[in-house]
Amino acid sequence: MAPKQTTDLSILSLPGIWDVLTGEQLDYLRSNSKMQQFKRNEMIYCEGETPTHLLCLIKGKVKVYKDGVGGRSQIVRMIKPIDYFGYRAFFAEEPYLTAACAVETAMIFMIPSEVIGKLLKENNDLALFFIKAMAIDLGIADTRIVNLTQKHIRGRLAESILFLVDSYGLEEDGATLNIYLSRDDLASLSNMTTSNAIRTLSNFATEKIIAVDGRKIKIIDEERLRKISRIG
Repeated sequence: MAPKQTTDLSILSLPGIWDVLTGEQLDYLRSNSKMQQFKRNEMIYCEGETPTHLLCLIKGKVKVYKDGVGGRSQIVRMIKPIDYFGYRAFFAEEPYLTAACAVETAMIFMIPSEVIGKLLKENNDLALFFIKAMAIDLGIADTRIVNLTQKHIRGRLAESILFLVDSYGLEEDGATLNIYLSRDDLASLSNMTTSNAIRTLSNFATEKIIAVDGRKIKIIDEERLRKISRIG
């Protein structure tokens, strides 16, 4: 079944892009873009596909991942509102090197490649906005590559939990992660096997660093969690 679509973009306002476009450019963008809804676990794009749109997550949660050796996947980014994604391949004029999937129901604003290309040629501030966004993403990726390859299992899992806190925040109790990842996804985010992720989560729970209820993770001792992440 095709994703649910809507064309009413009159009330949509995106920080960053909206701030640098002229009124005429905003009208052009709105009239030539679309919104799509993706269900939980629905693919947004697949590795090897040719980019056709620049994407911005409006609501929901999305994971960007890459399949590695033996079909084992590695989550390389977690997308939160309002994050732009899928644009590296567009700017590089090459197929996607990753895949993106909705972790929960996601509403995505989709700007056709030819539309964003036209606006970039007309508006230097828009080009600078995306240069800065890619530079920030590259810095985050560099840091995570080092941490996920040099830290021990406990440090990697602690870092991933804190990364999810920074990305999605906590629920009203101020302790429970505002995202419910499967053990497979948590392992993929932490560069470890699922069995190691399950075992380490259980150890953290036994040590009363966190509490686990199904996919819910509640942080009990954030100071110890940060220390484990810091020392690796």
